[in-house]
Amino acid sequence: MNKQIRRMAYTVLFVAVNYAAFTFGKINIPLAAGQMTAIHVANAVVVLSAWLLGPYYGGLAGAIGLSLADFLDPVYITSAPKTFFLKFMIGFIAGKTAEKLKLAEVNDPAEIRKKAAFSAAAALFFNVAADPIIGYFYKRYLLGLEVSAAAIVQTWVAGVSAVNAVVCLILAVILYGMLYKQLRRISNTIKDDPA
Repeated sequence: MNKQIRRMAYTVLFVAVNYAAFTFGKINIPLAAGQMTAIHVANAVVVLSAWLLGPYYGGLAGAIGLSLADFLDPVYITSAPKTFFLKFMIGFIAGKTAEKLKLAEVNDPAEIRKKAAFSAAAALFFNVAADPIIGYFYKRYLLGLEVSAAAIVQTWVAGVSAVNAVVCLILAVILYGMLYKQLRRISNTIKDDPA
């Protein structure tokens, strides 16, 4: 089987895993003005997708899986386009940072945890900062909703994104630490050989 087909198969598999992680593993939290957010561990799966598949395919797996989860949930359906962008960026940033840090080449467990944590933190804390800002502009200008700029601060103060980021960072690092040999073996079967 050629590497491109294998890469696509793993991407589709991780779309499904990302979808399931959010759909079946979230706790909804109501916010003011009828808004809703959730505590979930799906962003850890997006990060793992990026470490396995690379920044583009990993980002797409997270973006498609979590956007599909939003699209099929009446509570989150209007968030699907925003989710696509944010989850792609989580995967892209995690994957690019891991590539720059050469995470896939490190064998010392302490160094693996350190580099994995840095890669995950870069991606997840981008989401913490960007989600409320992008959400504000998305709701106000694309959906035409009356949303005040205070909603950005309210989201940060509620701290749900920050809690998600910390939990997902810890979970992603633990899972990668446990599975890195298997993930690297898979990764080697799907990555293109250098020219």
